[in-house]
Amino acid sequence: MDLRTSYQQTSHQLSGHGKRTVGVLQQAFAEVDSNQVSDHYGTGEVIMRFEQKMAQELGMEDAIFFPSGTMAQQIALRIWADETGNRNVAYHPLCHLEIHEQDGLKELHHLEPILIGDDKRLMTLEEVQALPDIACLLIELPQRELGGYLPPFDELEAISHLCQERGIRLHLDGARLLETLPYYEKTAEEVCALFDSVYVSFYKGIGGIAGAILAGPKPFCDEARIWKRRYGGDLIGLYPYIIPADYYYELRKDRMGTYVEQAKELARRFNALDGVWTTPEVPVTNMFHLHLEGDDEAVAARIQSVQETTGVGVTGYLVPHDDYCSTEISIGDAYGEIDEHQLNRLFEQLEQ
Repeated sequence: MDLRTSYQQTSHQLSGHGKRTVGVLQQAFAEVDSNQVSDHYGTGEVIMRFEQKMAQELGMEDAIFFPSGTMAQQIALRIWADETGNRNVAYHPLCHLEIHEQDGLKELHHLEPILIGDDKRLMTLEEVQALPDIACLLIELPQRELGGYLPPFDELEAISHLCQERGIRLHLDGARLLETLPYYEKTAEEVCALFDSVYVSFYKGIGGIAGAILAGPKPFCDEARIWKRRYGGDLIGLYPYIIPADYYYELRKDRMGTYVEQAKELARRFNALDGVWTTPEVPVTNMFHLHLEGDDEAVAARIQSVQETTGVGVTGYLVPHDDYCSTEISIGDAYGEIDEHQLNRLFEQLEQ
């Protein structure tokens, strides 16, 4: 048995909302009228109603449901580049578009990314001020690959104001937007007001099946709908994604504060162990990175043994570094299903 298999076979897991089984889909559809009419190539009540709802929630003029965030964000940056006549866009070196999309922005749209900041920290206002002429700046909230760090809200306001002055479009990678709201003590609308366009995911912290919303001004969304068709994103029916997106959004949108407090407590317990630490030390969202001293084989064997002994899943993967390994913890409903006895036993085993 390997680490991933041992994680999958645990009865409880620290991260997420529980195992992604068919039951996740069944739960979302349990009370849906069987005569509900499907959407049809991007039209119909089920998709239009949800798009209008999310536009209102985010304080934007319009919104479009996409099958994937990768599609939505590449299209967003392409539209802003076309509008401004500038092929340069800027984002952090650890941006999803840079490290997870096989250069899609460059190969499909011939846009030129400018990497801003350092891969060990958030970008700064001073670095934004030093940017050359660009069409769009993308900011990710929270910065997932750094462990969920967030910039101060007043710095976001300053960046937004600077972009307005320079005619730079500001796009929000808000895949985990809801998770940032407890830290900022703001509504989604108040955060999105700083941005020209925003993307939100429905399968990450919200825990749906798949899909995303791209929101912004009406002309921007009109153009995005054309690009969605060009990308093949107008499936004959997107309702298997839309209905769960709506269901789990309503179910979990107000639970983020609880998840954040649970993440803080869990990180505190990890940081009390020898040779174990988290970034951030005190989480600012429901997620953090967990680091353990040792080479990847030794750490994997240790974690696997703990998982098999306790039935509590810590992780199914490790990222090796020179003398330690890392993984990501993201708190959702699953953590609340672990009782205190199980959690204490987990940490007793980790201490050994």
